[in-house]
Amino acid sequence: MTASGKVKLKPGDTIGILGGGQLGRMLAMAAARLGLRCQVFSPDPDSPAFDVVLNATCAEYADVEALELFANDVDVITYEFENVPAATAMVLAARRPVLPAQKILETTQDRLIEKDFVKRLGIGTADYADVSSVETLHAAIARIGLPAVIKTRRFGYDGKGQAIIREGDDPAQVWEDLGTKSAILEAFVPFEREISVIAARSSDGEVECYDVTENEHRDHILKISRAPAAISDALAADARAVAEKIANALDYVGVLAVELFVVAGNGGPHVLVNEIAPRVHNSGHWTLDGASISQFEQHIRAIAGWPLGKPVRHGEVTMTNLIGDDILDYEQWLTVPGATVHLYGKGAPRPGRKMGHVTEVAPASKK
Repeated sequence: MTASGKVKLKPGDTIGILGGGQLGRMLAMAAARLGLRCQVFSPDPDSPAFDVVLNATCAEYADVEALELFANDVDVITYEFENVPAATAMVLAARRPVLPAQKILETTQDRLIEKDFVKRLGIGTADYADVSSVETLHAAIARIGLPAVIKTRRFGYDGKGQAIIREGDDPAQVWEDLGTKSAILEAFVPFEREISVIAARSSDGEVECYDVTENEHRDHILKISRAPAAISDALAADARAVAEKIANALDYVGVLAVELFVVAGNGGPHVLVNEIAPRVHNSGHWTLDGASISQFEQHIRAIAGWPLGKPVRHGEVTMTNLIGDDILDYEQWLTVPGATVHLYGKGAPRPGRKMGHVTEVAPASKK
């Protein structure tokens, strides 16, 4: 820590990472390239991030003694997933800087709080309503209309914890199937395309945004990302400005992703915010091979108190997720010119499980 209270690491210092999945693995690999060590904390003994670090802690997030020992061994703590238990973050934040800050998790872990936050910034979102019972669900449907999407307020990702309600569906049955006491109903958005912005912000308030990424989902899981997105320069600038405004309002340190919809309008297409992810993000994986600095290195720089890099895209980039049995074709990808294969070292493939990804970089065409 510096005299101002800001984190300033030096080569050889140690970063603690909560979560041992592929994002933690790639963060640790990026840190190693900069001469920084990482220690990973995860309750899963098969965590792929354990394979690339010298020291790891395998314990539950509620294990206070293990958390205290972990904090004593590191200089700053970050996380690779946003559903870090609040009590875990509190125990750690009392001992070491946690970046992004614990209060940001309170905003982004709850979809209703997150939507209210975005709305207060004057940024557009789909129409939404708080739902806590069948009665409030009926009232929300009466106001918002159908089709609509109901989502649990917490712990949803890759399409989990949500359902589309259409005309003729039984809202009471949908509510029972969702199995929650707190949800949010969102108007269905007839979007033209889904895009995201990966942004990094330093403790000094410097913000760097990557080129806007266009995303294709299959079964609610990201399958393909393309950079740059096929949108106008003006719309791309709007999307980056939204991400920068959110990062500054959160006083964010690190990398975050803002997922947006491109929606048609009388004055031309515009963007609506869908979700904020307070971490490195699947739609930024293309930066590993397609940009001068990856989202993972950028995050490490930010939380270390080092200068951010100016990301330069190397060409037109496509990232393809290897999901489930897709991993069985990894050898085929190894023969594709311009492709780089990233395998996460996970166990047996399962439907919906992200096993790796491939980036393909085509040199930018000359106009």
